Amino acid sequence: MVNPKTPDSILVILTGGRIDSVWDGGIDEIVVAKHSVIPEYFKELKTEGLEFKEVCMKDSRALVLEDRIAILQAIEQSHTNKILITHGTHTLPDTIEFLNKHLKDKSKTIVFTGSSTPLKDFKSSDAALNLGYALAKVEDLPAGLYFCANNQTTPAERI
Repeated sequence: MVNPKTPDSILVILTGGRIDSVWDGGIDEIVVAKHSVIPEYFKELKTEGLEFKEVCMKDSRALVLEDRIAILQAIEQSHTNKILITHGTHTLPDTIEFLNKHLKDKSKTIVFTGSSTPLKDFKSSDAALNLGYALAKVEDLPAGLYFCANNQTTPAERI
């Protein structure tokens, strides 16, 4: 769903990346999941007020202009001012730069997060910490673009 039910809800835009990857034993490596595991994760935690929009499921190095346009459109079509975006870290600066340039409505708080290990099936993953931290920060930060991970917040202009 693109339009959260209330302005106080949080739209979570899912794009893939390491945070939403899985171990593929057949090829002995981590691959991006076909569909996000993040909505189920938050459902198990009984987290309310979240709406999810799966824009794409890609390694961030595979993101193209059309994917960034889809992220932009999901933000612009949302009625909420609180947006959390999961994203691979390799091309995160490119997506932030694109949004900084093309986002018309600057009144939204947009927080990106990612991880170095997948959320699913990795006991020592930083994904759960980063998701929780980013979710808390999207509630508190003023309008703008941010990257939140490992208990640190970085404004877009410093990325």
